[in-house]
Amino acid sequence: MKCDICHEEEAFYKRTYEGVSLCRKCFVNNIEEKVRRTISKYDMLSPQGRVAVAVSGGKDSLTLLTIMNRIEREFPKIELAAITIDEGIGGYRDEAIEIAESYCKEVGVEHVVLSFKELFGHTLDSIVKSRRELTPCSYCGVLRRRAINEAAKTVKADVVATAHNLDDEVQTFMLNLFHGDVNRIARVKPVLNDFTGRFLRRVKPLCEVVEKEVALFAYLTGIRFQSMPCPYMSTSLRNDMRSILNRMEAKHSAGIKYTAYRSMEKIREMLEKSKVGVELSNCEFCGEPTVAKVCEVCNLLGEFKGGEATTGRCPNSCQYLHP
Repeated sequence: MKCDICHEEEAFYKRTYEGVSLCRKCFVNNIEEKVRRTISKYDMLSPQGRVAVAVSGGKDSLTLLTIMNRIEREFPKIELAAITIDEGIGGYRDEAIEIAESYCKEVGVEHVVLSFKELFGHTLDSIVKSRRELTPCSYCGVLRRRAINEAAKTVKADVVATAHNLDDEVQTFMLNLFHGDVNRIARVKPVLNDFTGRFLRRVKPLCEVVEKEVALFAYLTGIRFQSMPCPYMSTSLRNDMRSILNRMEAKHSAGIKYTAYRSMEKIREMLEKSKVGVELSNCEFCGEPTVAKVCEVCNLLGEFKGGEATTGRCPNSCQYLHP
């Protein structure tokens, strides 16, 4: 079977949801072009500025860095930097950091690593051992978002690019429905603009690429990435949602993830038109933007030993003030 794009090379991949077959070269070019179209469609980047790419060492983030690095060559006024967050997960994160550092050195991109320990005074492992109220992923998600923002500031970035793929976006959409937090759908979008001057603009260039095609791109282009899953992954509701969506896609309808993604976009558009949203204020302790008096980061950190009922800096050297 010949490739449906070039009509010359032998096809190796059947994209069922579109009904097309692609050869290796056309597949790689198609994914890169899809990311370029996504960036243009949502006006994610300007022709100049400094972009911090969040790189975990996994297939998604290294694929994003690869494509962003190719785009940068065409726009000499764009500068790239890679930022990696070390959550402090024993036996897991060290390999990912080594892979990220090696790849950034290979492609000549500045790389900065920031850890939970130096930023918050705790590793994720120590947090999980101390507290059991929430799943490890709940703690990690809150702290990781803040850490990425802080790391991006250290490289003087104008915008942060994260490697959320289409599967990630649909999973988040469904989880918000399951949690009854429909209004949050309006805040989960391909571009999160900063209208306050208090946090960095965030973009998701891979948001319209399905996860399996990101993995295939990484394999075909020879990207070395960490394949071992996070040891805490199995504890999250997101992991169950990933399995549910994959089973539905395989058993019932090819393209169901894209259908859910388009539904999410329509709902978000309606919510935005109805002006559903939240007013941001400054956290009473760290001063970061928050929808409440105290931000999620300070609320979480205030639970740990040494942080209760203090109005000064954490005794564990965390730079944040705790409630």
